[in-house]
Amino acid sequence: MRHRSVADLMTPTAVSVRPGTPFKEIARLLDEFGITAVPVVDDSERPMGVVSEADLLRGRDGGGGSTTAAGIMTSPAVTADPEWSVVRAARVMRKHSVKRLPVVDAGGRIIGILSRSDLLQLFLRRDHAIQEEILEDVLTRTLGLSPSALTVEVTDGVVTLSGTVRRHSLVPIVVRLCQSVDGVVDVINRLNYEHDDMSVGSPAATER
Repeated sequence: MRHRSVADLMTPTAVSVRPGTPFKEIARLLDEFGITAVPVVDDSERPMGVVSEADLLRGRDGGGGSTTAAGIMTSPAVTADPEWSVVRAARVMRKHSVKRLPVVDAGGRIIGILSRSDLLQLFLRRDHAIQEEILEDVLTRTLGLSPSALTVEVTDGVVTLSGTVRRHSLVPIVVRLCQSVDGVVDVINRLNYEHDDMSVGSPAATER
């Protein structure tokens, strides 16, 4: 079981500009391709920065030397590795207050763009796909439980768990692993247990 990677969700880079690309050309590209930002790359296809719609507006109001990508881009470029989990990418976006990350290969060359809208796709996963991952990856492969031991219902990303597990201590583990599945909005815990190994003084707790 793993989170989706940046490579799974990124948009392969089809549009980029050079530092000397004029203001109006950048605006035309954004409009033509229906995108909100474009990476600025050097001659080796390594990202130097990003020009967004907001950067264009600031550049227009700033005047002076703000007539090319180099003058209006946000830099340096905060980049992502294609093997990163989307959780790590989201944290980097939040830390640096950026809405998109150029994705680079081992040589630092741009191969794609990951945006906040790409991350939102996780929460548009079909309920059946989420249910299947929980049954197969969480219950069967990770925990070694029989899928028939528990009932897993998923509605609009909300997972409801019911049934009985052998030990009380297993309940929070099942819940936590389900919460980590991509696309899960919330987990409703209705699990029961046969043996209480968490209460102080219980035989199982004493053994531990």
